This record gives sequence, structure tokens and C-alpha cells, in this order.
Amino acid sequence: MTQQQIADESLLPNRTVRYALNRLDEENVVDSRFSFSDARKRLYSLNIK
Repeated sequence: MTQQQIADESLLPNRTVRYALNRLDEENVVDSRFSFSDARKRLYSLNIK
């Protein structure tokens, strides 16, 4: 999902989602990669071990 999709689904502000995703990425809870269709966007997924 993109940051915007997560914000839309969770009804949280974009800033809150961005902060949470950065923290989760630092803790290796989520994986992020660039979108092939729009390189300005990142796609996030859970890092399941």
C-alpha cells in the first residue's frame, strides 16, 4: 500500500502515517520499495518473518 492508501483506510492524517511508517521502517517491521508505476511513491508491506 502507499502512504496515501494507508491514510485513507486508517482515517489518520498523512503526517501521522508518515511518522509511523518511518518508525516502523527503522524497526524493520515494514518493508518499503519504490513504485514502478510512479517512482515518487513508495509501497509499504509488513515484514513477516
